[in-house]
Amino acid sequence: MDEERHSYPTIMRGFVVLERVVQAHKPISTADLMDELGLAKPTLNRILQQLEEEGLVEREPVSRRYIPSLRARAFSRSIMSNHALSAPRHAILKVLSQEVDETCNCTMLDGDHTVYFDRVEANWPYRIQLPVGSQLPLHCTASRKMLLAHMKPKVRDKLINATPLKSYTSFTLTDPSALLEELEKIRHEGIAFDREEFMEGMVAIAVPVRDQSGSVCFTVSVHAPKIRKTLEDLRMYLPFLNKAATALAKVQFE
Repeated sequence: MDEERHSYPTIMRGFVVLERVVQAHKPISTADLMDELGLAKPTLNRILQQLEEEGLVEREPVSRRYIPSLRARAFSRSIMSNHALSAPRHAILKVLSQEVDETCNCTMLDGDHTVYFDRVEANWPYRIQLPVGSQLPLHCTASRKMLLAHMKPKVRDKLINATPLKSYTSFTLTDPSALLEELEKIRHEGIAFDREEFMEGMVAIAVPVRDQSGSVCFTVSVHAPKIRKTLEDLRMYLPFLNKAATALAKVQFE
C-alpha cells in the first residue's frame, strides 16, 4: 500500500487514527483502518499500539477490533463541556427552556449509556432532578431511543440483543422486537418520545442534532411531569426544538 496516499504530518497520524476509531460508531478492524486512511500496516500497528498503551483505544475481547476507551470518551465529554463551546450552546438551551417553560437537555452517547452534558432547569417548584453528568439507560428515554434509532442497524441490533431491557416502569419497552419497531418509527419521523418509560409521571420529547455530514451527534430534549404537560403538549413544542437543534448544530459544528 502506498503510505503517501494520505500524507499526514507525524504528529497528526495518531490523531487521525483515533478520530477514525471514534467516528466509526462500531468496532473497527486494522484492515478497515488501512483501507480508509491509506497508512502502511507497520505504521498503523505502531500508532494503534501507542494509542492502546496511552489508554485511548481498546480492543473488543472476541473480535479484537478497536473501540474508543473510557479515557477517550471522557475526553469527548470534556470537549463538549468546554466553556468556549458550552456558553453559546447553553444560551440556546436557555432560550428553548424559556419558550417551552420546561427543563431542556443536551444528551450524547457514553459507551452503552447516554449522558446529559448540558441542561437548563425549569423554574418550577416541582421538577425532575437529573443533573448534568447523569447516565441514562439504553432503551427507555426519548434521547437514548433517538440515538439508538440512528445507529447502524447491525451495531444497534447487537447492542439491544446483548443488553437486558430492564423494566423501569409499567410502560418500559422490554421486548426487543417492540423496541426495534419503535426505533424505525423514530428514524422515519425524526422525533422520539418517552411515555413514562423511564420514570412514572415523566414524559419527554427529543430531536436530533446533526453534524455537517448529516450524522446524529447528540440530541436536544424537553421533559416534564405528566401532571403539567401531556405528550400532545410536548409535540406542540416541536418547532421550538427543531429551531434549537439547527442553532446548536451551527455553534457546535460550523
